[in-house]
Amino acid sequence: MDHVSAFDEPLKKLLGGATAKVMAEHLDLHTVGDLLHHYPRRYEERGRLTALTDLPLDEHVTVVAQVADARIMMFNNGRGKRLEVTLTDGSGRLQLVFFGHGVHKPHKELLPGRRAMFAGKASVFNRKMQLAHPTYQLLDAQDESEATEAVDAFAGQLLPIYPACKQLDSWRIAKAVDTVLPSAGEAVDPLPPALREGRGFVPLPEALLRIHRPQTKADIAAARDRLRWDEAFVLQVALARRRYADTQLPAVARKPVPEGLLDAFDLTLPFTLTEGQRKVTEEIFGDLATEHPMHRLLQGEVGSGKTLVALRAMLRVVDAGGQAAMLAPTEVLAQQHHRSVTEMMGELAEGGLLGGADLGTKVVLLTGSMGVPARRRALLDLVTGEAGIVIGTHALIEDKVKFHDLGLVVVDEQHRFGVEQRDALRSKGRQPPHLLVMTATPIPRTVAMTVFGDLETSVLDQLPAGRSPIASHVVPAKDKPHFLSRAWERVREEVENGHQAYVVCPRIGDDADATAEKKEKEKGKAGKKAAPEDEADKRPPLAVLDIAEQLAGGPLAGLRVEVLHGRMPPDEKDDVMRRFSAGQADVLVATTVIEVGVNVPNATAMVIMDADRFGVSQLHQLRGRVGRGSAPGLCLLVSEAHEASPARARLSAVAATLDGFELSRIDLEQRREGDVLGQAQSGVRSSLRVLSVIDDEEVIAAAREEAVRVVADDPGLDRLPELRIALDALLDKDREEYLDKG
Repeated sequence: MDHVSAFDEPLKKLLGGATAKVMAEHLDLHTVGDLLHHYPRRYEERGRLTALTDLPLDEHVTVVAQVADARIMMFNNGRGKRLEVTLTDGSGRLQLVFFGHGVHKPHKELLPGRRAMFAGKASVFNRKMQLAHPTYQLLDAQDESEATEAVDAFAGQLLPIYPACKQLDSWRIAKAVDTVLPSAGEAVDPLPPALREGRGFVPLPEALLRIHRPQTKADIAAARDRLRWDEAFVLQVALARRRYADTQLPAVARKPVPEGLLDAFDLTLPFTLTEGQRKVTEEIFGDLATEHPMHRLLQGEVGSGKTLVALRAMLRVVDAGGQAAMLAPTEVLAQQHHRSVTEMMGELAEGGLLGGADLGTKVVLLTGSMGVPARRRALLDLVTGEAGIVIGTHALIEDKVKFHDLGLVVVDEQHRFGVEQRDALRSKGRQPPHLLVMTATPIPRTVAMTVFGDLETSVLDQLPAGRSPIASHVVPAKDKPHFLSRAWERVREEVENGHQAYVVCPRIGDDADATAEKKEKEKGKAGKKAAPEDEADKRPPLAVLDIAEQLAGGPLAGLRVEVLHGRMPPDEKDDVMRRFSAGQADVLVATTVIEVGVNVPNATAMVIMDADRFGVSQLHQLRGRVGRGSAPGLCLLVSEAHEASPARARLSAVAATLDGFELSRIDLEQRREGDVLGQAQSGVRSSLRVLSVIDDEEVIAAAREEAVRVVADDPGLDRLPELRIALDALLDKDREEYLDKG
């Protein structure tokens, strides 16, 4: 039999069309290999035998008993029927119930007087203990010793519980797995033999048998360890090969030029770089000086000085005769970067204009909504090389945009930037430009190694001098309403001391909101809603327009209260922001539009309403908007969540630490990796089955090291055909795209 073919057999050949169709449509399983890699989510132990008198509620139990009587009951005017069976074991009685089509077989078999073994979950119905739809095995034909053996084997078995769907329950999946399990012997082992033996892993066919049909808990552990390694290793090999391929690309080395623009810029800096900024800059400058394109992810908290680090890298490239482009996810952010870069550079940003410094260079802005003349001028400056630095949105990537010599691309907020754009930009240089990706979302190391695994990572983890500490407190509005009134007094005090404040709400509260909510409600009626985590969930989230009105007419009467949200016309938004920045408003009541990039050093206080409705990272990002000046910041997290609820635990965690990396770990643990890797990276979920990006940090780190070693030694994997096959399987279909998302 050919090696690959057993795993590539379509399921419908072995399982029949109907089952195969449900598996394909609802579980995305198409081949024997897919099903063998559909691992049990957990295992139920049928449990030792239990006497009928001491059945625990809501647990899986196994009982041996005799049928006392069985009767079919009709309900729904004879449309439905159920079978009720009463058991006795001498200690007590127990009711079993079977419904619908499931009544025929037990009705024939469970006759009064017969002995059998029953397994199921004990529940209470009409104040009586019952098992609904138990599995059972008849015993009365066997002699005692055989019966005892059968009972032990049945009760001690670990029952795999598979991720299932409404159309196909776990035990039917288990039966299908039984059908294909013999093919596990044909599994092609991707781990290089030396690695497998060195780490003492069981061979892959054995791991598959053990994970699906374990005899003991040790079987499960051994199988998971092995399969987890496979996943981590194959993924890391794929990423290591991408990094290797990138190192083979040519790029123009951008070497230091003494007494150039960068030196002139450094002389104007009113402060010295932090230790972290210096270390990260060395890594970046080291990459820029090589003849292969840099691919680096720069992670740093809001305000850790990433922009300064990026600007110095851009100036180094301009010095070396190249151009640098900075891409922002939105026009507002592009404008903001343009403003802050030109402010930081001062007269060095005028290049060649009268009054500009001799060394300077033009810094141009390019966005989609620019007027034609301005745009034409910007494009001209790019193609002639007059502009050393261009800052813009995705408009930069359009075909019309030509560069004189693009040497460096800086991308702000990576997770909003897909690979198509990266490639399009790459093609703008005569050779691939160097790439620096910045993100303010702290990404735990393992996620960075998995999702951004084809980028080297630099981390800025200290805040520059001059940033003030932020004190954070949870305000339990429900338990202690007077805390909330004190919060508003604190806002008033900040304003009286000449500062400003933000109040953030989860909702806008206009007509568009109301329609959306009505839709939600109707949807909720159709499908049953999950039980709310908290009472607070039953009321709609607090809204900007309502809160602004209440504050202006109540606790903050007499202060200048303004409103800002995403559905306002753009010029109106800019207007409000300008007034707030200029200090012409005291309190800004806003939605999370202020989360990214709003910089008002005079704003010292932030009150977040219904804080439990925001994610941990989001709260952390919002909080980063205060304490940007010399005065200390204050962040109040207002919540009606119950003291013992998970929501409150989350808020306390945010209040307890300002360390974004620590918080992103908590965030991950709470939300699991699916959400954190986000939609953009959704491909990763389909390839990770037993590997958890959170708990398996050591595995991922070790797999990455092994992968780098293997790829350096044999880039084409010519000596490891099995690993190549596994890699092709991982990268087929859409997986390749997912890896490219980095």
